[in-house]
Amino acid sequence: METVTPTRPRADEKTLNAYRRLGFLQADLDPLHRLPPEPQPVLDGADPATAEAARRWYCGSIGVEFMHIPEAERRRWIEERMEAEPPRFDGERILGQLLRAETFEQVLQARYLGTKRFSIEGVEALLPLLDEMLESAADHHARQVVLAMSHRGRLNVMAHTVGRPAAEIFAGFEDVDPRSILGGGDVKYHMGATGDHVSRHGRTINIHLVSNPSHLEAVDPVAVGRVRAKQTRLADAERALVLPIVLHGDAAFAGQGILAETLNFADLPAYRVGGTVQVIVNNLIGFTTEPKNLQSSRFASDVAHRLPIPVFHVNGDDPDAVARVAHLAVEYRFAFKSDVVVDLIGFRRHGHSEVDDPTITQPLLYKKIQAHPPLWRLYAREIGLSDEAAAQRAAAVRAELSAAQKQAEEIERKPTLRTLPAYWDPYRGGDWKAEHEVKTGLPAAAVAELAKPLTTWPAGFHVHEKIKRLLEQRAEMAAGRRPFDYGMAEAVAFASLLKAGVPVRFSGQDSRRGTFNQRHAVLIDVETNAEHVPLEHVAPGQAWIEIYDSMLSEAAVLGFEYGFSRDYPEALVLWEAQFGDFANGAQVIIDQFVAAGEDKWGLLSGLVMLLPHGYEGQGPEHSSARLERYLQLCGEDNIQVAQPSTAAQYFHLLRRQALRPWRKPLVVMTPKSMLRHKDSASGLDELGRDAFLNVVPDTRVADAQRVLLCTGKIGHELRREREKRKDERTAIVFIEQLYPFPEAELAAALAAHPNARDVVWVQEEPANMGALFFVQPRLERLLRRPIRSVKRSASGSPATGSAKAHALEQQTLLTLAFMTGG
Repeated sequence: METVTPTRPRADEKTLNAYRRLGFLQADLDPLHRLPPEPQPVLDGADPATAEAARRWYCGSIGVEFMHIPEAERRRWIEERMEAEPPRFDGERILGQLLRAETFEQVLQARYLGTKRFSIEGVEALLPLLDEMLESAADHHARQVVLAMSHRGRLNVMAHTVGRPAAEIFAGFEDVDPRSILGGGDVKYHMGATGDHVSRHGRTINIHLVSNPSHLEAVDPVAVGRVRAKQTRLADAERALVLPIVLHGDAAFAGQGILAETLNFADLPAYRVGGTVQVIVNNLIGFTTEPKNLQSSRFASDVAHRLPIPVFHVNGDDPDAVARVAHLAVEYRFAFKSDVVVDLIGFRRHGHSEVDDPTITQPLLYKKIQAHPPLWRLYAREIGLSDEAAAQRAAAVRAELSAAQKQAEEIERKPTLRTLPAYWDPYRGGDWKAEHEVKTGLPAAAVAELAKPLTTWPAGFHVHEKIKRLLEQRAEMAAGRRPFDYGMAEAVAFASLLKAGVPVRFSGQDSRRGTFNQRHAVLIDVETNAEHVPLEHVAPGQAWIEIYDSMLSEAAVLGFEYGFSRDYPEALVLWEAQFGDFANGAQVIIDQFVAAGEDKWGLLSGLVMLLPHGYEGQGPEHSSARLERYLQLCGEDNIQVAQPSTAAQYFHLLRRQALRPWRKPLVVMTPKSMLRHKDSASGLDELGRDAFLNVVPDTRVADAQRVLLCTGKIGHELRREREKRKDERTAIVFIEQLYPFPEAELAAALAAHPNARDVVWVQEEPANMGALFFVQPRLERLLRRPIRSVKRSASGSPATGSAKAHALEQQTLLTLAFMTGG
């Protein structure tokens, strides 16, 4: 690309500003003319001399929305570039990419007729757009690009942007070695890939194409989280070394809420990545649905108006304009560390998946499309190449790709399209093995040393009186004069990891203070509003810690933290729901990434989800973290599900998650009322024991006649009920880790009571919720007999909204638990 010095004629500013503001509404943006110019009287009455130049700048193949941006410097930056002579691009290079884009699809169509491939045809200009973006990023010395996209054009991008050999991609269509992935894997157009782009100046950029599901925009926050982790790893304070480029379909950009949530990350300290380049691969159709039924505005990009960022619309049939916009977008991102939107407008040459017939639902549109020549042929003529010479080039590309397809037929094992970074080398997935376990206990002296910076504050810092008393109590805990509550156990666990060199990243709604006023990880000076984070001052040379109050989102924030954990496996990465029920709003991330990521894509994560859970009369949305949903997702040791019953158990669980090399997501049902309750408090000595107990046996009652099995808060209530009844015949056993199910430990706990005639599962959740359906078959297989269960009646709602009704129900559960079974 050659740059041209801007030349700006003298012009009527009023007219010019009108075109700057509204010219995009009359731009020639749609190859099939489905977006007719929108009448703008203010433009019709403009100064003719200025209007001629202004129409050339703002009403051609590029339309730009930028006058809403409040910063004059940014508006001026765009004006200067739009009102200059366009730069010239390498036409031969662009033609080669357009040729490859279409020929690749045609080879797939000819060889694998009737197979889904989600063709790029109609928006082939995506390849030169991405190429110019990578070139511009390389000019800014970026090292990596994280690329996210849905299925449309993905295989083409893998081959021609990421740089995977075409034979590897064709092998996915040959479906080689199916036995190697029985029950697992994913379809070819969801898989991730890595590769390198070598720029025209010899600079290399590593490309990571993120694995994603069919939930089209769910990958957005995951990709941005990965970028943040990579930037943190590179100490990239300027956010210049790793660039996110996220591709969207027009229907999904306009319709999917998680996209709007992810846009809101742009300038938030917890999630800032220095700007994301958002590309809408716009074919003005969603499956079979017309734009008028997809969005309530002219452009799918209008949802981005929530941010003060530019939107570049460009006609996909003008490759030079596409390359120009690509260059402008990346330059703007690096200049202002801002998001920018590129709306690449084309069409879809075939049906949604090349299987359906689009002439049924859009007959007139597809008559136009069938008559529309291939873009490479149009562009070849534009750059002066004869039809014969262009055909020869096309034949050469076809021969090359046909040879790659033949090579794919000989491949016997499914190729791996990516290479994991070396920082994943120390970590393992697969089934749990005893060899993965580590000791997590700390001696009293170590706890006391860690507690000093956690319970003090700098001279001259004015701590709130309530927090001062809290810190004094925490100092007593560390000295062994008061039992540990959850807040202090967590703080010491974090501090110990930081001192050992394990970074900690933690976010969630109100997580710095804690939803239940239990954490206070950040102290606020009551006179100056200054902040002090005790965990940042644990020891010299400690690891970094980030703890943030998140924006009011579940899906995007959880997706971001999952993405962060994917590229910082040595860190303890946690997301906390304000109430466990609120994780419902992130179910797609949980189902498609957290639970299935390893099985589908071979990708590991050590993400921790903290979900407050417990029935306390606070109503349906503040009771259940939906334990049953996570247990239903369990299989092949894919995730861990635990409900620690004491502060010490929580301490050991956090340390175990960070210290052992087995990297699996951890779902923790955390307490609410039990956070500071004496029943769940722990002595200093309990932090010193070797490890987390998957099962807590009952050592108070020997050789019981009845064993009550449970998990969580109900166990403490059962203990209090037993004490009230002066019952010496009932043992109460806590199952702390529900998955992987601790069969051996549970068998040992039950073996201590060989004369128990009644083994009962007790839960506070309704019969159709909680752990009952999960544990019952496992318990009956272990005991070789049916077991009785005590639970609320099956219900459509998790809990009653009446505190008094809750108390009656809870007492009934306790009474039934101590009744002798038949």
